[in-house]
Amino acid sequence: MCIAVFKKCECGANTVQFHLRDNLLQPEVLTRLFCPSCPGDTAFDNNVMLSDNGWVIEYDMILAKGVVSRMNLVDPEQISPTYIFDQGYCAWLETYPGEQKDIKEEKEKILKLRDTDQHQYLKEIIAWNVNRLESLKDAGWRKAQAA
Repeated sequence: MCIAVFKKCECGANTVQFHLRDNLLQPEVLTRLFCPSCPGDTAFDNNVMLSDNGWVIEYDMILAKGVVSRMNLVDPEQISPTYIFDQGYCAWLETYPGEQKDIKEEKEKILKLRDTDQHQYLKEIIAWNVNRLESLKDAGWRKAQAA
């Protein structure tokens, strides 16, 4: 069972849900979250931060490395914000923050076909997924790049 982890950005405008793969890391590993609208008064530090399309996640790397060391998963020196995010140990639940809200209307329109024309529904949902993923890759979202 996965724990639902929500983090509010520093300016308070957005709350994002995170996924903690295998519940390996605790929610406290997320120290701060900056949305593209958050004030830029904090210098970016790639030792503790990860940037994804204008969003910045700050991790407690002491906590993260301590957990990984105790579990002997990988060499603690390999643990970085990029590793934590890209391996899914603490990453967006969605491909990007707000994705479910953004796609709701588009998806509902296609889902209506499911009851009337399943063949057309399958064609459209597959095409929509492929095109959407390409669009997200082009936009530079990290999780899309790995898909």
